[in-house]
Amino acid sequence: MRTVSSLPHPTRVDDHVRIPMADGTELGARIWRPVSSDSDPVPAILEFLPYRLRDLTAQRDSMHHPYLAGHGYAGVRVDLRGSGDSDGVLGDEYLEQELLDAEQVLAWLTEQPWCDGNTGMMGISWGGFNALQLAARRPPGLGAIATLSSSDDRYADDVHYMGGCLLSDNLSWASVMFAYISCPPDPAVVGHRWREMWWRRLQHCEPWLIEWLRHQRRDDYWRHGSVCEDYSAVGCPVLAVSGWADGYSNAVFRLLRHLDVPCKGLIGPWSHKYPHLGRPGPAIGFLQELVRWWDHWLKGVDNGVMDDPTLRIWMQESAKPATAYEQRPGRWIGEDDWPAPHVEPTTFVLRRNRLVRTGTVGTAEEAPEEATPESLDVVGVPATGSPRADGSGEAITIESPLSVGQFAGKWCSYNAPPDLPYDQREEDGGSLVFDTGVLTERTEILGSPVVHLELSTDRPTAMVTVRLSDVSPDGRATRVSYGLLNLTHRNGHARPEPLEPGTTYRVSISLNGVAQAFPAGHRIRLSVSTSYWPLAWPPPEPVRLTVYADTSELVLPVRPMRTDEVRPEPFDEPESTPTTPVHRLRPGDGRWTVSRDLVEYRSALDVVKDLGVVHFEDIDLRVGRRADERYEWVGDDFESVRGQVDWVMRFTRGGWDVSTTTHTTLSCTPTEFVVHARLDAFEGTERVFSRNWHTAIPRDHV
Repeated sequence: MRTVSSLPHPTRVDDHVRIPMADGTELGARIWRPVSSDSDPVPAILEFLPYRLRDLTAQRDSMHHPYLAGHGYAGVRVDLRGSGDSDGVLGDEYLEQELLDAEQVLAWLTEQPWCDGNTGMMGISWGGFNALQLAARRPPGLGAIATLSSSDDRYADDVHYMGGCLLSDNLSWASVMFAYISCPPDPAVVGHRWREMWWRRLQHCEPWLIEWLRHQRRDDYWRHGSVCEDYSAVGCPVLAVSGWADGYSNAVFRLLRHLDVPCKGLIGPWSHKYPHLGRPGPAIGFLQELVRWWDHWLKGVDNGVMDDPTLRIWMQESAKPATAYEQRPGRWIGEDDWPAPHVEPTTFVLRRNRLVRTGTVGTAEEAPEEATPESLDVVGVPATGSPRADGSGEAITIESPLSVGQFAGKWCSYNAPPDLPYDQREEDGGSLVFDTGVLTERTEILGSPVVHLELSTDRPTAMVTVRLSDVSPDGRATRVSYGLLNLTHRNGHARPEPLEPGTTYRVSISLNGVAQAFPAGHRIRLSVSTSYWPLAWPPPEPVRLTVYADTSELVLPVRPMRTDEVRPEPFDEPESTPTTPVHRLRPGDGRWTVSRDLVEYRSALDVVKDLGVVHFEDIDLRVGRRADERYEWVGDDFESVRGQVDWVMRFTRGGWDVSTTTHTTLSCTPTEFVVHARLDAFEGTERVFSRNWHTAIPRDHV
């Protein structure tokens, strides 16, 4: 990272800014802007987050907003109502109140003497979500947005559910916000009101997990804020960004396909990070890209930004399986149109242990007929197979153990601690496995693979997981993409329907979009399982799945090799302004541990994310954070599945010492999800607040 201290415009900081809302609530803000904006107004760029601008995002903010200010913009960082030093209570994500507040903030910005009336919004994750949602509300003056790691579909493609399956990230993320919204404002900013404001937050603090579990299907709760309900509502240009290790790359493809406004897409190898901080690398000079974007749309500069390819993508090369990568080998490619007309759907039919190509692209030898270790099912004998009753094909069955999924990594990688999927061979031992022959030539795919399965089950509620892997000559399997489907959602997420055991259904499962090269000498593998815990919550009871070969297939989006391929202009080196000075008082710790007790058959995944204790020197504040997550189960007892997350947050300055601890447990019965949560708040060693929740929520075809 190159640190830039000399920029075109000298800047100033307006700190402790209070932005009034119509109901009397005031939101805390910090604004970086050119000194010259007092007489020469500039556009304003809003980032609207619940993550405490004074401390928790202070370092990142100091890299971004002064950089924008130095290039002729007002970089505006505002804490949501009920977070940081803003008044009020934060009750959930993307509420109507949040969006109304954002509209009022934008209106306030346009009225400031240093703003020329043009505004933009930017942000990653939460800030990317509300930027996209505001673009669909068309507030006056909003000229463009940059949305990173966000989704146009809050149900089908967010941290809560995937393919109608409940994600464990639902519990994990709810626990993060349970901890964050319980934190106090800073007395150095709000004065003696801090305790009254904190007490109000504590009294209204609720585990959002409970509300999210009350909406297990796609209903109006999830439709709110999902711009896919009406893409035509988006009224300004959109820069959509994500990474292959992130959880949100699919939205970039959909936005490019459906938006009526100018839209550019960028997908790198990154996890849930800004691209100039991107890991796995290579990171890019993304702040320079942002300045080009804003210059074109907010200042009218003809800088060629719209001449860039519609979609710039990192085509990943084959890599050995690892839970973290410093760099992913590959190359930047560009597509001027999306969908790309030259990407060719190529079909492989499922046979016992084999994928047999029916198209003409990406030639491969057929796999040998003999059984392989990966073709054994979960009890260690060849997966059962028999002709269908009508004689139209072979039936292959699988009943996966709960352990399939323990090497899946997180739904959304943060690359800290290492959380990417590991070698899939152990997962494949509890799955149906279908391999191509050895590839005789390099094959590249770009887009979303799709699996069409003809199947039946022996239970009314079931899920299916499909994984696509790159298998090297030494047998190591690196997961390339995957997809989930709650089979009760086979006809849509709004109206799930139980399965009739023994009845044959044809379903389609879309895998996450990806750009991946498979070298000659490798194989492409499709794996099918009936569980994927702890990434996704398993069904109420074990399921035996029957897949009918010959009538099931994998369709890969093959991008033919081209000698005339146009490469995008290379990105600049990452750069930023200097970060806020922070001194680490206690180092952090990150661990990801899989364990199994072979006496009681207890298994667990333990995740530690200890961020240590840091001292923010400019405000003389010490902050400590630690999260412990545990996902456990016993043998194949589906009622034993349980997730638990504990958080500790602490803030100290002189004699001011406050902390909160939160505990959330999610367990289940065959008919209910059970949530137990606890919140404790302390001043020093004295507990000043405590509350418990115990709630049972009926399972809705999940």
